[in-house]
Amino acid sequence: MYNSYNLMPEYTTITNCPCGSQRNYADCCQRYHEGIIAPTPEALMRSRFTGFVLKLEDYLRASWHKSTRPTELDLNDSPDWVSLRILDSGETGDTGHVHFQAIYRMGSGWGYLQENSEFVREDGRWYYLKGQPEEGILKPGRNEPCPCGSGRKFKACCL
Repeated sequence: MYNSYNLMPEYTTITNCPCGSQRNYADCCQRYHEGIIAPTPEALMRSRFTGFVLKLEDYLRASWHKSTRPTELDLNDSPDWVSLRILDSGETGDTGHVHFQAIYRMGSGWGYLQENSEFVREDGRWYYLKGQPEEGILKPGRNEPCPCGSGRKFKACCL
């Protein structure tokens, strides 16, 4: 069972949740970080992405299925995650999937991690099981949406 994780005070005032839901953190992923059960694999994936952004190692390990959970998780050298795009998600019975693309800053450019993730539900709780990741360099065009997730054009935002 999840515990309520010690969230840093500055996290509780985040206006836009890092998961890209367009809701504030308190109304979105914070509740899962504080112990509410994520109702779907997509909700769990969004909360895990936000956990990576906020470096909530204990939450990430607790939401990982025990059969594939790493014994330790050190996010000190983790990329600067900036946005999440859900490409597809669904569930059938006690199994689920989420296909996503997570964008991060790398030096003066952008990178992405795209993954088809598998989830399993045990005792009413979803867990991340495993994924098939692939990474690459993202090269947005000037008139494309900015990878940072601001909703503005790249040329008017982070170019």
